[in-house]
Amino acid sequence: MTRTKFLSATALSLGVLAASLSPAMAEQKTDFKLAWSIYAGWMPWGYLESSGIMDKWAEKYGITVDIVQINDYVESINQYTAGGFDGVSATNMDTLSIPSGGGVDTTALIVGDYSDGNDAIISKKATSIEELKDTKVNLVELSVSHYLLARALDKAGLAEKDLAGVVNTSDADMIAAFATPEVETVVTWNPLVSEILDTNPDANKLFDSSQIPGEILDLMVVNTETLKDNPDFGKAVVGAWYEVMSKMAAGDEEALTAMAEAAGTDLEGYKAQLAATAMFYDPAKAVEQASSAEMPETMTTVANFLFDKGILGVDAPSADFVGVEYPDGSVTGDEANVKLRFDTTYMQMAADGAL
Repeated sequence: MTRTKFLSATALSLGVLAASLSPAMAEQKTDFKLAWSIYAGWMPWGYLESSGIMDKWAEKYGITVDIVQINDYVESINQYTAGGFDGVSATNMDTLSIPSGGGVDTTALIVGDYSDGNDAIISKKATSIEELKDTKVNLVELSVSHYLLARALDKAGLAEKDLAGVVNTSDADMIAAFATPEVETVVTWNPLVSEILDTNPDANKLFDSSQIPGEILDLMVVNTETLKDNPDFGKAVVGAWYEVMSKMAAGDEEALTAMAEAAGTDLEGYKAQLAATAMFYDPAKAVEQASSAEMPETMTTVANFLFDKGILGVDAPSADFVGVEYPDGSVTGDEANVKLRFDTTYMQMAADGAL
């Protein structure tokens, strides 16, 4: 999952552009586009497209939904934010910082999973987080990798200032970087984590996302106004998604093998990645996660991190700058600036067999 850096200047320009595009997006229409990028929990989006399952559900509701793979994760979110897509696969953190922080009212249509070990800190020399003191760490700066590092350091009684520094490294370059002598420690995600550990058997995994369960959420987010004006869009996408979830939960090897190949691995390799992904195959479980008492606390922690790094929107005056609304109507952050909404309406319809 390419959860990558997003500069404030870019956020400003995209926020202005998105504001100008919003009226055009907020209307009834029949043709929709979703963007996604490679990550264990998002491989079903590619299968939805290639298998024809998305087309089947779209046809049921008299619409079309094109699902487009974008190789650069942050670029996919940028394009969504600018109005180029109606929805995009994104983490809760990146949704809050990029589209929502940029002024685009966004709804989490599907809570797909949370990272349960897919994100990790790996070192050649250090055997504990404490041993990272005064060393450099390579990661995709201002990403969920950066967040994972901050959480790991905090749990160890350290802070980023105790390091020699972080080195911004593209996910596309991470494996090559770890192979160089000057890079000792990286923070990344699967499938890169698996590849690095497989090719470097002496490397040490110091910390992973299973130690902060439920904090790194993987979502399909959509434009709130588009969803409001086109409920059949939400129904078709959610219906198609949970049809594939049923196949995965049943161990459908044809579907899983197709996803594995698209992820650049084999069936066993993909199953290993899924083992580190807390997938919500059952829509009722996704509803439960989105509605959990822990969700506001998680999002507040994420907002504090983003504000501390200066990426919670442009010139955000505080960590409460962006309002986040939960299924019960409660809000954290600014109630007058709600730009991220966890809406369980369509997942609940799937759970009720009402799609």
